Amino acid sequence: MFRNHLLIAWRNLVRFKYYSLINIAGLSIGLAACWLLLLYVHRETSYDNFYPQADRIYRAVNHATWTGGNLHLASTSAPFAAVLKKDYPEIEQITRVEADGGAALKYGEKKLEVGDMFFVDSTFFDVFNFPMAAGDAISALAQPNSLVLTRSLAQKLIGSPEEAIGKTILTDDSTAYTVSAVMEDVPSNSHFSFSALRLLPPDYNANGWQNFDVYTYLLLQKDADAKALESKLPAFFERYLKPRMGEVTYKMELQPVRDIHLHSHLDYEISPNGNILYIYIFLCIGLLTLLIACINYMNLATARASARIKEVGVRKSMGSGREEIARLFLTESMLLTFLAAFVAMGLVAILLPWFNTFTGSQVQLWQFGLVKTIIVIAMLALLTGLFAGIYPAVFMSGFKVINSLKGKLGNSGHAGFRKGLVTFQFIVAIILTGSTMVAYDQLQYMMHKNLGFDKDQVLSFHIPDQQMRSKMPVLKDQLLRNPLVQHVAAASNPIGRNNIGGHGFFFEQNGSISDASVVAQNYMVDADYLKTMGITLQSGRNFSDTGESDMHHSVLINETLVKMLNWDQPLGKRVQFKIDQEGHRAERVVIGVMKDFHIYSLQHKIAPLVLEMPPFPGVQDNVYVKVSKSNVPAAVAYIEKVFHSFDPAHQFDYSFIDQNFARQYAGEQKQETIFMLFAVLALFIACLGLFGLAAFTAVQRTKEIGVRKTLGASTGNIVKLLSKDFLQLLLIAAAVAFPVTWWIMDRWLNNFAYHAGISIWVFVLTGSAVVVIALATVSFHAVKAALANPVKSLRAD
Repeated sequence: MFRNHLLIAWRNLVRFKYYSLINIAGLSIGLAACWLLLLYVHRETSYDNFYPQADRIYRAVNHATWTGGNLHLASTSAPFAAVLKKDYPEIEQITRVEADGGAALKYGEKKLEVGDMFFVDSTFFDVFNFPMAAGDAISALAQPNSLVLTRSLAQKLIGSPEEAIGKTILTDDSTAYTVSAVMEDVPSNSHFSFSALRLLPPDYNANGWQNFDVYTYLLLQKDADAKALESKLPAFFERYLKPRMGEVTYKMELQPVRDIHLHSHLDYEISPNGNILYIYIFLCIGLLTLLIACINYMNLATARASARIKEVGVRKSMGSGREEIARLFLTESMLLTFLAAFVAMGLVAILLPWFNTFTGSQVQLWQFGLVKTIIVIAMLALLTGLFAGIYPAVFMSGFKVINSLKGKLGNSGHAGFRKGLVTFQFIVAIILTGSTMVAYDQLQYMMHKNLGFDKDQVLSFHIPDQQMRSKMPVLKDQLLRNPLVQHVAAASNPIGRNNIGGHGFFFEQNGSISDASVVAQNYMVDADYLKTMGITLQSGRNFSDTGESDMHHSVLINETLVKMLNWDQPLGKRVQFKIDQEGHRAERVVIGVMKDFHIYSLQHKIAPLVLEMPPFPGVQDNVYVKVSKSNVPAAVAYIEKVFHSFDPAHQFDYSFIDQNFARQYAGEQKQETIFMLFAVLALFIACLGLFGLAAFTAVQRTKEIGVRKTLGASTGNIVKLLSKDFLQLLLIAAAVAFPVTWWIMDRWLNNFAYHAGISIWVFVLTGSAVVVIALATVSFHAVKAALANPVKSLRAD
């Protein structure tokens, strides 16, 4: 019987080519869209799963709140690791990562700038089981001058992994390292990535309890309970931190390494993370896109019911029961769906490189594995076929025998249901379209918002050579000789890269230095920094480059710090900070208050900030250059020429400040791109459904149209008559979709510390666009019906 049903289904598919092609197109697009998003979601949820002991790896992070301030840091202080390992036997091993370890590596005549080198402890490979291409993980970091390269870096710098073992590599400060091991490249679904590893000094920042500049990872014992261990950690604060931090509310959290990418959104993340909220959203989008395609099949199948109603009557009069006829129509839907699944796989294969480029992903067609992929696709097609075909099967098999033989559809009672399906399609399409426009507005807001400084035409570059750093005044003077260079400044950090870091400061309160420290962001600048960056002083004065007074005795702070400390008169207030491992402090005085400016993206609130001048030459290794917009390429070429005149050995790597900030929004741009892509698909598929319902309606009202034309109705009147009902459906969809869109996107915007509002024009433009597209779709059948010969229309059964 199934073979007979399959043969009949194939004949009907060939007979009704027009509807078959539309059905296959809709279902294949829906299946391809759903499959692409499933691949993307699977990729995002696979981060850090490749470690054999991933279920035992945790990262220690910090949360602290005090009067006027708080911190939520992915990083910790260097001394934490040794104390945690000593005090808590549940910890099998512990390791630290210091991510700011870029350097120039030289082997023979080859030299490479490596910006992603990590400083780590010798226990790194005990926690993270990366496979080795050459060498041994146990001894890889056993010696102080050990250097571990990834396969890609080893091949670029030396040759094969085996050739690299034992080779001596020089860094830009002439330190010699020996390649002790070559590991395989870090998988792209890791929450951190690096090209080389070298050891942290044994006494690295041993007393820097409030310098949160390392990432601490724990490997728990096999039988250890992370929650039970976390409940013991308040004692760690009482013993080691409270004497240094004073009265604060503090919590150390243990994050499972597999949760970091999607669930961690702390300050100073080691690299940009994803968001579990987007995973849920994309799963819903994928399923809704497929659901819209299924609804299309339902509507298109019922739209051609008039062409097959006599077939149903004949089958019933010959003894076929309702169940058998329903199985026949289900077989048709299954055949169409499996054909669509085959087409969908081809679409995915073709579109995948473009999808990866468009979204910044690295998904693969067979990332589930060949057999598992085929099984999952087959199951998805089976479920889709059953879901899409169940309503047409019930609808078509329910025709009465007499009415069917007469070719009369009768009042099936399903018209409202079909209209409800189309309304649902457009609710989804409007939500996706409106959400895309809100996301676009937010991205434009972030890209163009005044950050408190002038980021345009300002580039920064790193100075790897220590001798070149000591010649900073000469370098600045040489750069300023070109009229295309307007201002030059030096600083210890580039802003817009989420790696400034924070330190503990002791501020004057009521005439004396407070015992409790406050964590503030901090970096060193010269006297030209504010002018180069266009940063405004609210009160006081800037640093002076004459004499050494400001180098050793002055600081600048921002408005946020003043508000947090409740200072009425900040100028002249004293600031202390530790300068060595014995806890000795230096003291400086506030000479100026800067208006707030952003050093990170708008996802982060402006934090307290302290700027100081370097106490001795050579500390500042980043140069900021404000260039004329009249000829930026020529200015960059001149800057590179000057750089090489001071340091011919190193590569000139630069970035524009506005580009640094733009990169911070790569995740949001990717999400907005996916929203836009699937909004277009949803709208396209929804219009296919509307196309089917318009065809059904036109057929059902053929005689009515003939009568109206005979009585003098114009083509415009007929088109208006047929379009009116669909316009009502769109208005209902908009009335439901707009509040839902506002609710969803209002919560999405709350992920940003600074965000644009939701404009009423978003809904006006979304509604207008959807109405125009939908009515254009309906007009095809409306005009066709209106232009039909009224004589033929009156003769129609």
